[in-house]
Amino acid sequence: MSTAGISANKLELLQIANAVAQEKSIDKSIVLEAIEEAIQKAARLRYGSELDIRAKLDPVSGQMDLKRVVTVVEEVENESTEIDLPTAKLDHPEAEIGYEITTPLPPIEFGRVQSQMAKQVIVQKVREAERARQYEEFKDRVGEIINGIVKRVEYGHIIVDLGRAEGVIRREESLPRENVKGGDRIRAYILEVREEQRGSQIFLSRAHPQFMAQLFSQEVPEVYEGIIQIVSVARDPGSRAKIAVYSNDNSIDPVGACVGMRGSRVQAVVNELQGERIDIIPWTDDAATFIVNALQPAEVTKVVIDEDDNRIEVVVPDEQLSLAIGRRGQNVRLASQLSGWSIDIMTEEQESERRQKEFLERSTLFMEALDVDEMIAQLLVSEGFETLEEVGYVALDELTMIEGFDEDTAVELQTRAREYLERLSKEQDEKRKAAGVEDAVLEIEGVTLPMAVAFGANDVKTVEDVAGLIPDDLRGYTEMKNGEKVHEAGILDGFGMSETAATDLIMQARVKAGWIDAADLVEEDEETEESTEPTAESVFES
Repeated sequence: MSTAGISANKLELLQIANAVAQEKSIDKSIVLEAIEEAIQKAARLRYGSELDIRAKLDPVSGQMDLKRVVTVVEEVENESTEIDLPTAKLDHPEAEIGYEITTPLPPIEFGRVQSQMAKQVIVQKVREAERARQYEEFKDRVGEIINGIVKRVEYGHIIVDLGRAEGVIRREESLPRENVKGGDRIRAYILEVREEQRGSQIFLSRAHPQFMAQLFSQEVPEVYEGIIQIVSVARDPGSRAKIAVYSNDNSIDPVGACVGMRGSRVQAVVNELQGERIDIIPWTDDAATFIVNALQPAEVTKVVIDEDDNRIEVVVPDEQLSLAIGRRGQNVRLASQLSGWSIDIMTEEQESERRQKEFLERSTLFMEALDVDEMIAQLLVSEGFETLEEVGYVALDELTMIEGFDEDTAVELQTRAREYLERLSKEQDEKRKAAGVEDAVLEIEGVTLPMAVAFGANDVKTVEDVAGLIPDDLRGYTEMKNGEKVHEAGILDGFGMSETAATDLIMQARVKAGWIDAADLVEEDEETEESTEPTAESVFES
């Protein structure tokens, strides 16, 4: 807006207001208010900044009314803008508290300073209105795909012209090695719309998993109509992706529908994503089957599920290991993201070696603890006995059912197992006391004597010490270092404790320490159970 517009005649003022409103796609009344405020500011500069001066622009005729306002009050604090009731009644008998006395002012001539200040006011008001309009227009469009034109690229960030607004694709939200330049047409996913001090910010993404899901919705009518649902998406942007699909109609193959005739539908998505390879996988609520499918093209021979730890162990043929893991772990990482399970992959040879090692360790334990020969120890292991507690306290008939074991043999084995466990318990209790672990720690629900010994070795000696822990302190945790998974050991590493069990133990310690009430713990458990009940909707949350 030019400074000449400020000193324009009344018709020109209306024309300017109309032009600005149309150009910026904002309400004309906002521009008129901005002009009024600009003239008020200029008038205060001319007549006195302490005065209450108001300007009103008629939206039809363009007539500008300028007036000074004085308000009637009981006690005058500011003589420039207030007047007491007795004085006001001298000229205005109808005056009462709150009454406003107006005095017309002559139009002012705009000098250079007034014009510049008025221009700044108008530009600022219009800019604020434009930002508010942009935010209102886009705040409810998060999750949509939008088309735009690249304006420029700054330090890897792509600035996109969206027509009546401007968006940005940050470097980390763009596709690696994608070359774009000013003037290119581009599609992106509306990731976030934020209202900031410098204006509404529209953040876009081409790397977000839901960008791919929305592209399939545009290319596959069955997805758009809800017949096929995209359950989850995992992406390594610009390189490879996996997408899990499910059909609500048994007569429609979800994978085939997403691939399209001769791959036309999936190819359209691949082209938009600069050649990103896409594996389309049928979703099933059977975790083992789903993960076997998710690891394709690798073949899987065995799956072992640990629901407590949300972990799955997958066994593959030796020659399939590199294919299952993928380059730089890409295949197994995407399968893990897609399914929500932690996946451990090992070869048949590695699994066989592990089984043999476990068999040997258990056999050796039974031979030493029960003072039996190798054959009896191996028989016990072969029948599924894993611990001395199982041997010592299992129902007697489960031992006599083993071929070659009579009742006397079974009773003797149980007696030896119990005597060994009792000796071990005494030794561990002495270690616990020597480490300074209080007796009260053993009274925490879920704490065993071996755990108390482990606590002592890690300087955890009181109920309060246990109460102050977190699950990761007990179980340990895994993190990526230099592209490899590294496990940091926990206090109870080796006890096979699930995250739920670790959390429960710590909460019981907090109850015993008096930090929380046992009744609150019960209520929290009930709320958790209610919130985790599976629903048809929750299955398809992406």
